[in-house]
Amino acid sequence: MLASRFGRNSCAYRSPSPLTDEQLRKVAPSIFAEAAHQSRSERYTYIPTSNVLAGLRAEGFQPFMVCQTRVRDESKREFTKHMLRLRHASQIEDGEANEVILLNSHDGTSSYQMLAGMFRFVCSNGLVCGDIASDVRVRHKGPVVDGVIEGAFEVLEGFELVRERRDAMRAIELKPDEAQVFARAALALKYEPDTTKPAPVSEDQVLAPRRREDLKSDLWSTFNVAQENLVRGGLVGRSASGQRRRTREVQGIDQGLKLNRALWLLAEGMRALKA
Repeated sequence: MLASRFGRNSCAYRSPSPLTDEQLRKVAPSIFAEAAHQSRSERYTYIPTSNVLAGLRAEGFQPFMVCQTRVRDESKREFTKHMLRLRHASQIEDGEANEVILLNSHDGTSSYQMLAGMFRFVCSNGLVCGDIASDVRVRHKGPVVDGVIEGAFEVLEGFELVRERRDAMRAIELKPDEAQVFARAALALKYEPDTTKPAPVSEDQVLAPRRREDLKSDLWSTFNVAQENLVRGGLVGRSASGQRRRTREVQGIDQGLKLNRALWLLAEGMRALKA
């Protein structure tokens, strides 16, 4: 969960100021692994994420969020997949900040990957920008640090298009029935409901803003409200057996990225239809 303080079992943390190595280590010790997992071959170029991060910091990138996959086998905790969301000073606006999402592992489950993201200060919520900006992958071979730094700047170059699409979504007003269609599709992306197992919450709940600033009917606001409600969870609903329960927050790195990207693509599809 997104922790407000470091606990023994914290798997994610976001801060309003750049994170220090000490803070990162408490949540994601795999960033500082001293060697690759024993399962890696001699062809595997081991460079700890901490070295890559040092290179990114030298280029003006700073980490503001860290996450690490939970593992049952404690012997893998020092090597498992981890994620950092970094900002460059040139990419921070009043209400939002563009972020480079960096993923890696030292057990072979992930290459160095970089994706485009966006952070909304009003709700302390991070988005993933679908397929608008190119994903960058750097294999654990050769000059890894240089490759990751080049990839980070490549992601930054794609943010101009991200801003254009965001502004286009802000300019599109959705009718109530169109917003309902958007919410129904968003629910299907997370729950895959059918006649035997309906979604635990309604379209109206997905569209319910959590703050006054989101009381708008434009596509960008609708997308952000739906994304926050589905990713953050906490909505009161009913299970398939009829029991009252609150929806769960999406905690896994892979699940979170998959849902976030799918929701962005849904918003992009609605934008294209309404343009």
